[in-house]
Amino acid sequence: MYGGYPPPPGQDPYAMNYGQQPAYPGQPQAGYPGQPPAVGQPPVTGYPPGYPQQPPASGYPPQSVPAGYPAQPPPVAGYPPQSGYPQPNPAYPAAGYPPQGPAGGYPSQPPGPASGYPQAQGYPGQSPQGYPGQMPQGYSGQAPQGYAGQAPQGYAGQAPQGFTGQAPQPYAGQAPQGYPAQAPVPGYPAQPPAPGYSQAPADYTSQPAGYPSQPPATGYGGQYTAGVQPMPGASPHGATPMGATPSTPSTHGTVVPARPFDAEADAQVLRTAMKGLGTDEKAIINVISKRSNSQRIEIKTKFKVMFGKDLIRDLKSELSGNFEDSVVAMFEPTVDYDCKCLRSSMKGLGTDEEALIEILTTKSNAEVNNIKQHYKTLFSRDLEKDLVSETSGHFKRLLVSLCQGARDEGSVINEAMADKEAKDLHDAGEKKWGTDESCFNRVLALRSYPQLRATFDAYQKVAHRDIANSINREMSGDLKMGMQAVVKVVQSPPAFFAERLYRSMKGAGTDDNTLIRIVVSRCEVDMVEIKLEFMKMYKKSLSTMIKGDTSGDYKRLLIALVGED
Repeated sequence: MYGGYPPPPGQDPYAMNYGQQPAYPGQPQAGYPGQPPAVGQPPVTGYPPGYPQQPPASGYPPQSVPAGYPAQPPPVAGYPPQSGYPQPNPAYPAAGYPPQGPAGGYPSQPPGPASGYPQAQGYPGQSPQGYPGQMPQGYSGQAPQGYAGQAPQGYAGQAPQGFTGQAPQPYAGQAPQGYPAQAPVPGYPAQPPAPGYSQAPADYTSQPAGYPSQPPATGYGGQYTAGVQPMPGASPHGATPMGATPSTPSTHGTVVPARPFDAEADAQVLRTAMKGLGTDEKAIINVISKRSNSQRIEIKTKFKVMFGKDLIRDLKSELSGNFEDSVVAMFEPTVDYDCKCLRSSMKGLGTDEEALIEILTTKSNAEVNNIKQHYKTLFSRDLEKDLVSETSGHFKRLLVSLCQGARDEGSVINEAMADKEAKDLHDAGEKKWGTDESCFNRVLALRSYPQLRATFDAYQKVAHRDIANSINREMSGDLKMGMQAVVKVVQSPPAFFAERLYRSMKGAGTDDNTLIRIVVSRCEVDMVEIKLEFMKMYKKSLSTMIKGDTSGDYKRLLIALVGED
């Protein structure tokens, strides 16, 4: 009887004596899984299509195995069956292992040999004893290396028991079709942008239902377009917005965190830029305009540890004018900068009412309450008391209401309430002689932004004019300015800031305090949307207007922060 393998042509493969010269594994001959037949030899026939052509024999599997394969479990009586191989399991893919493409739930793998099964090398830890689609005895369901931690039981494209919908790592957060998690819609990012880092669509309202909504910027409270409810799960940059629930923060700013980031190296660059005669302003701009606020704070701390010097003091000694003010502002924690702007607007002779309105109307409850706490820590003063002492009348009452940080932040719209309060506002203003300012104060300071948008829509139907138009007709002075600011922020925060920026540069002279405050505080939040609104409203780019109203290093820093259009 023939003792070698493969048999010569015409020799019955079942008549071979396998005990004399085992051919599997280690022999690159026909019959070994994944190996082509020897030159000139036909493949062994008589087995189900797609199965390796290796007949069962006594003593199978052999005692020696190729390097890299785990030890084979001992044979079991009656296995494999004496009459041919087991029938394929219909739950497994008929052709090709593993399934190709995301539709099957697996990361795409390069195809194996002609039979579609994996090569002997490359699937560490998996040795299915030559039976495609079958788990080795004692196999725990752990996927082979290369499947990014996903072990679907049965390899039938199904998620394992207890699977939470986390997509395989090679998909970078995009769950393939059929997973429990909602697959992103084509054209949208696979993941919600991490802080700053992929730009979202300019129009928030265009996002389809089911897609993780892009969070509005600070204090926005949902979608910008009037009458549209915010997407569930939206959140602002660093705090819960008005009319939304907490979620992963995201930004649409022109300044994003540096990746990678080395605070020590940046501190050394700043030290070198200020050491010796003269100052390298370009090096300073290049560092601070490409780092987030939290990274700049870390650089400031590292600078003191490395050199025993205060970075802010060194910057003030080397810089001057509006450039100095801008650079120093960028090294302030966001909440501290807001507190200092509020204090500056009330300190000394006169009060900058527009700054008070701008800051208090664009913050969420959490941000307002955080500002009050830090204000007391920084200045040993109570913010509400300072507001009361610096303002008067109904304008004072509006600021005190906003200072409470107690606005409704729910996202559910009560249409009946919107209709009723729209009628109340009409009765308090257009429909009577004089104006009941307290009614406007109550509604504008108390209701969520989505609810106010519904109320403004209802008001248009009742009064046949826009709510902002009625406020302009019925009120005057600081109160009119404050009420209109609330309405504009509710309708579109980017448009509100775009108008503020335009007014700071329009005409003779420049309101540098307002320009610096908005650019520094919004460049990491929503400057992308502000620039779009600026172009739409004024038919010119924000960077073009900045270039025309500023100069020198001050201009270069602002352009670096807002970006070229």
